[in-house]
Amino acid sequence: MRHRVAGRQLNRTSEHRLAMRRNLAASLFEHETISTTIEKAKEVRGFAEKLITLAKKGNLAARRRAIQLLNNRAIYKEEDGQMVKAGTVVGKLFSEIGPRYLDRKGGYTRIIKLDKRRLGDNGQLVLLQLVEQGKEKEAASEKK
Repeated sequence: MRHRVAGRQLNRTSEHRLAMRRNLAASLFEHETISTTIEKAKEVRGFAEKLITLAKKGNLAARRRAIQLLNNRAIYKEEDGQMVKAGTVVGKLFSEIGPRYLDRKGGYTRIIKLDKRRLGDNGQLVLLQLVEQGKEKEAASEKK
């Protein structure tokens, strides 16, 4: 019986699911939009939104909790043909992404279905994005 068993199995072991969820969330925070399957996107959405809520608090305990849940992966950027460290995922989460959503109560991510299917298993592809605060306010003011 499956009573009170939450979450998707995704044909992976529990360790693989945890690593995949961490990597997808870290990539989402690094690039602010990722392309993945709809099942993976739905699974990582709640995890990413909980981390953004932690980032909104911004205190040391929240930062340590985010490092524990996410691991503190480095972000590299290419400059003059060289890969240069540009910070960490948790640093970007707490310095840029968290303050962006201070006046928003939830719903920090969106899932947009794509027409493309994944080669191999024909899985439905989607874009998982962080919602942009500034663009929404501009669109709302244009409608009025």
